[in-house]
Amino acid sequence: MDQLDPSVSPMNATSGDTHLGVTLMPSIGYTTIAIIMAVFCTLSVILNTTVILVTLRYRQLRQPINYSLVNLAIADLGVALVGGSLTVEANMLGYFHRGRAGCVAEGFFVSFFGIVALCTIAVIAVDRAIVVCKPMGMLTFTSKEAWVGVAVSWIWSLLWNIPPLFGWGNYQLEGIKTSCAPDWQNSDPVNVSYIVCYFLFCFAIPFFTILISYGYLLRTLRQVAKLGVARGGSTTKAEAQVAWMVLVMIMAFLICWLPYAAFAMVIVVYPQIYINPIIATIPMYMAKTSPVYNPIIYIFMNRQFRNCLMLCLLCGKNPWACEKRDEPDIEASTVAFSSSSRRGKVAPM
Repeated sequence: MDQLDPSVSPMNATSGDTHLGVTLMPSIGYTTIAIIMAVFCTLSVILNTTVILVTLRYRQLRQPINYSLVNLAIADLGVALVGGSLTVEANMLGYFHRGRAGCVAEGFFVSFFGIVALCTIAVIAVDRAIVVCKPMGMLTFTSKEAWVGVAVSWIWSLLWNIPPLFGWGNYQLEGIKTSCAPDWQNSDPVNVSYIVCYFLFCFAIPFFTILISYGYLLRTLRQVAKLGVARGGSTTKAEAQVAWMVLVMIMAFLICWLPYAAFAMVIVVYPQIYINPIIATIPMYMAKTSPVYNPIIYIFMNRQFRNCLMLCLLCGKNPWACEKRDEPDIEASTVAFSSSSRRGKVAPM
C-alpha cells in the first residue's frame, strides 16, 4: 500500500494516477460525494442528538431495555461527528490533507465508533430475545444486565481497533483516498491475519448473533400464538409486525455493512484483483450512512419513544395520542404476550 504523502497536491496530478494524495476523479465527483455525505451527516447528528435528549428528558424512556438504544445513538453520533465531518471536508478539497497522523486518528475513531454501533445492534437483538423470550426462566432484565451489554460493545470495539496502532494491521486511505479505514489492500501476512480476525469478530459474530436472537424471538412468538394466549388474533398480528420489523432490521444491517465486508474480504482473498477506486468507494460510504438509518429503525419505530418525541416537540401536547392508543405497540405487545405465557413480568418498552 502506498504511504500517505500530504505534500502532493491533486491539482498537479493526472486523473489516472493512483498514488495517495492524488485526485482519482473529476472535481465534480468529489463535490457530489461531499454534498451527499453532508446531508447524511447532518441528518445523523439531528436524529441521534434528538434520541439522546428525548431519552434524558422523559423518565419512562430511561428503562434498562432502552440503554442499548441510547448507546447506539451515542456511537452513531460519534461516527457522524468524526467520520462524517472529516469526510465531507476532504471531499470538498478533493484529497486527504491531514497527513499520516490524521489518517491513523480518523481511521481509528471512525472504526471504533462504527464497531461500537454494529456490536450494539447485536446487543439490542440479545436484549430483546431475553426480555421477550425469557430463556432463563423468571430472571428479570435489570440495569446491571443492560449496562453489561453497553460495556461489552465498547470494550469489544476497543479490543479490535487498538492493534493497528501497535503494528498488527494498519489504517490507510481507502477508495478515492479521502477517508481512512483498516488497510484491506495490504497483502502482508500479518496485516491479512488482522483483517480476517477483524471480519470474523466484528462482522460475522454480530451478524449471526442478530440472526439467532431474532430467530429465537420469532419462534417464541409463534409458540405463544399457538397456545392462544391472546384473544381476537392480536398475537398473530403482533407476530406479523415483529416479523416485519426484524426483516427491516436485518435488511438494513446487510445493506449498510455486507457490501463493505464483502469488498474487504475479496481484496484479502484475491490481493491481485483490481477494483476501480470509485467503485470501491460505494460500499465504504454505504456503511457510513448507517447512523441515519439506525435511529429511524430502532428508536422511531418504538411507539413509546414517538409519543415522548411529540410531547417534546409540541410542548407537552400530543394530538395523535388518542389515535395511537388503538395502534399496537409491537415491542410492548410481544413482551406482554410472552410474559403472560410464563406468568412473569418484564420492563416496559
